[in-house]
Amino acid sequence: MTRGPTIVRVAPSGNNSRGIKCCCCRCCECLNLGYLTSQHGALKLAEAMLGSLCQSLLVKYGLSEASSMGSAFHGFLTTASACLLTTALLIACYVLSSNSQHLIRQSVFEFVFNAVACFMYLSASSYMGVAVNIYLYPRYALVNMYAAYPAMTAVYYIGVVVGILHGVDAYISYKYHKGIR
Repeated sequence: MTRGPTIVRVAPSGNNSRGIKCCCCRCCECLNLGYLTSQHGALKLAEAMLGSLCQSLLVKYGLSEASSMGSAFHGFLTTASACLLTTALLIACYVLSSNSQHLIRQSVFEFVFNAVACFMYLSASSYMGVAVNIYLYPRYALVNMYAAYPAMTAVYYIGVVVGILHGVDAYISYKYHKGIR
């Protein structure tokens, strides 16, 4: 006796936050915009905004100093880019489909991604902090209006915050994956 494919169906949520409210009706009900106001959505948005802030500061102020900071700069830029891309894709999937929101969050992917992102951000931030203080601080002390040092300092501080946010998200995702409320 052969068994057919297993079909998983997710019951639609009972909230009335789907689509965009226009006057007396709702438009684009295929969008799950209520996700953006949920706890998980706000956490994902904070990760994406702070990650993009890190990436833009790295490109604007750190690119000219990349040779002096060495692999710390490139490692942090790679971390920020990879995590920002994955977070943006997850937000897009969750907003476009509430079914994918429930299915992806139940899988191990979200937990593993956030745990790896937490580790990568925290390690890249510590490496960047050492490189900034060893290589950029002496120039900052000598050169007037040297903007790279404060910007790169902000980058590694924000990187620690984003790493902690990914750690919290990993914990919440693990609880969701295991069914612990």
